Parts: sequence; structure tokens; C-alpha cells
Amino acid sequence: MTADGLAGLDERRRSWALDAARHISTDRLRELITGLVNIPSPTGDEGPLAAHIAGTLRTAGCHAAVQPLDDRQANAWGRLTGDGTGPDLMLYAPIDTLTVGEESEDVPWIGPELREDMRPAATVYDDLVTGLGASNPKGHAACVMMAVEAISLAGVPLAGDLVAAFGAGGMPTNARPVGTRLNTGQGAGCSFLLEQGVWTDYAVIAKPGWTVSWDEVGLVWFEVTVGGIHTYAGSRHRLPYDNAIARAGEVAAYLEKWFEGYAERHTSGTVAPQGIVSSIRGGWPRMAAVTPAVCTLMVDLRISPDITPMRAKREFMDALAALRAASPGLDVRAEMVLAIPGTRTPRESWIHRSATAAWEALEGREYEVIPGNSGATDANILRGRGIPTVRVGMPKVAEAPFEIDFARGMNTVSLRAMEKLTRHLVRTAVDTVTRSRDELEGAGA
Repeated sequence: MTADGLAGLDERRRSWALDAARHISTDRLRELITGLVNIPSPTGDEGPLAAHIAGTLRTAGCHAAVQPLDDRQANAWGRLTGDGTGPDLMLYAPIDTLTVGEESEDVPWIGPELREDMRPAATVYDDLVTGLGASNPKGHAACVMMAVEAISLAGVPLAGDLVAAFGAGGMPTNARPVGTRLNTGQGAGCSFLLEQGVWTDYAVIAKPGWTVSWDEVGLVWFEVTVGGIHTYAGSRHRLPYDNAIARAGEVAAYLEKWFEGYAERHTSGTVAPQGIVSSIRGGWPRMAAVTPAVCTLMVDLRISPDITPMRAKREFMDALAALRAASPGLDVRAEMVLAIPGTRTPRESWIHRSATAAWEALEGREYEVIPGNSGATDANILRGRGIPTVRVGMPKVAEAPFEIDFARGMNTVSLRAMEKLTRHLVRTAVDTVTRSRDELEGAGA
């Protein structure tokens, strides 16, 4: 670690942050992260993990609760109460994993088999811990737990409340086939948390990337329907033939190229919104002898905070119109089926300035902006409801005794990086919830 992360704090806050930092250890972080990884929490089934987190927070001296969304899905939150004179701060992390950790739902889409890291079972390799979601999101959730636990054990005198919140349904997914509610992902837990009154003046979301992000892409999803003719292989040479599957391939290739220009047009701030064709559906797998009348594609199109979902929809529809004009006879249409706007927190906001100061204190150098981001998180839910929010997290592990691909990056976390992020969260929290509201308002909060 390059610095203690306390430079720039006044004497009192430096002392409080130092007292809290004494309770941060790699042994405790290892214990926390293995505990989280070993409890499966795919989107829609976070209840058992939420109960575990709430129990751990209570043991650390927090008032904590499980907040059910239904009989299987739940948030968890805890609160350290201040004297009421200061602002309230939320340290937030989602807790659901992108994949499930079971062959029946993940294979073959994730690969031919589930590797060790793709299962909800922690394995320790010296500084590294692997297992489903070990870095994203569970390593970040463990850092939030550790930060609040350290501040509680240190007895830091708080002016505002410090809230630790852990949201279900934070991954970009709709309900799994076994779900009973359609809205189990896409920030459903975070939205419910706020609707039920767990609200603060500021928020820090812990998600990947060793930076302080003040803006973030949103996303719109489209279901693209490509038409064709339902016919029979034995009659291809005798009857009109227009294969919707082949046509869908043409549409997918066109869109994959169009996404490149779209990203260039809409890159601004720290974001470079991308797009992908993510899935294809059409035909009867049991009946290879016939073609379907339609084939559908799913598209994820990321949007910058500078454009609305409706503007993105019209631009996408114009792209399809141009394709139809260039391809006589092509039947392609689309419906927008999901829309979450991109958001931005003013850089002069207190929480951005405090989190940036903590980053600089830990790095011992001026803050470095990382551009070109296209990841979306529950920060959009928090900001969209009016809570100034920044995103701070860990870099993906780069050196390991195994190759780091996308899944390994999600499923591998460094304890040293966890300690660094935890120190950042502690410093930012102490710098915020030990001040009066008048003080922050006077500072241009």
C-alpha cells in the first residue's frame, strides 16, 4: 500500500480513521469474503445471504435487518446511528451473482463445464480468494461490511447515520426460469430499499474499478423480431423461401458494426456506451426439417447520461429503417423492453470531493480519471432517486496462477485490494458522517 490514506484529514478525523483502520485485517476480510461466497445468491434467491449479512452486522454492533422482497429474495441493511446533526451516508453493494453456479442453468452458455471459480464455494490461494462472485459483487460487499464493522468497533462519534446496505437484484438480468416475480434484477432490490425508507443524503456504491466514478451509462434493451417464411426442407426448391434464421444473422452482423459508430458518437465524460446482440431464439429444436416464421434477437444498448431512453430508441429504430431500405424484402422490427437512464453526480458534490480526496491520499498522487466505461450498476437507481452517489471499487486481479478471463475476473479477489478499498470507505465515511449538515452545506454539498 502506497500510503495510509489519511493525508488531508484534520487531527480529530485522522485519529478516528486510524482507530477504525486498526480493526481492518486480511484475516477478517478473508473470513468475511469466504462466508459470502459460500452462500449461493443468484438473482432472485438472495434471502439466505441477506440473513447472513444482517446477522454479521448485528454482531458488529449495528442495528440490522433483513428486508424481504418476496419469499426468496431479500435485501439486508444495517445502521450506526449518529447524534442527528450530520448528513447520513450509505455504503452500498449488491449481493446477487450474474450466473447461478449450477450446470442446469449455466452450461453450455458459460462454457462446456463449470470451473472451480464458477461455483459458490470459496478457495484461498494465498492473497487471492476465488469462487462465484468473489470479486463482483461479494468482495465489494465484504469491504462495506468490514468498513462499517471497523467504525463501529472503534466507537467513532458520528454526527450523521452510517448505513450499510446490500441490495438484491443488482445484476442486469430479468427473472430466471425458476422465478416467481418478473422484476428480480435490474436494481429491483435497490429500488425497494429506497421505497421502504432506507434513504440517505449521500451514497458510495462499491463495485469494480479503482477509480471514483461520478457518471455511468444506463441501458435500454430491445427485442428485435425478424420475419421469414415457415416452410419445409423438402419443399425449399418448390415454394417461396425466406429463412428467418439466416435473415436474423444478417441483422446481427449489421448491428454489431453499427454499435461501433454508436459508441463513437456518444462517448462523453468517462463513459463510452457499447451495444451487443446477446441472444437468439427461433424455430423448433425438435424439428430441424422446417424453418420458423420469425426469429428474435435480444439487444443491450448502453446509453450515456446525456441521452434519454427515447432518444436512444429513435436512433436504434432509424438504424433498422436504414437496414430495411438497403435490404428489399427484409422484415425486421423492434420493441424497447427495458429502459434505465444513465446518471451523473456533479463533481463539485461533497461525496465526490471526499471520495476523490481519499483516493489521492491512498495513492499519494493526483486523482486519475479512467475514461471509456460502459458498465451499469445500482448507482443509477440511487442517483435517479436524487441521492448524490459515487462508485469506488477494486481493479480486477491481473496476476494469478491461472488465466484471468471475464468469469475469473468476476470470481477472483485480492485481499490486499480489499484492504485498500476498505480503508478508502472508512476514510470517506469518517470524513462525511462526523461533520454537521451546516458544515457540508457551507462547503457546497
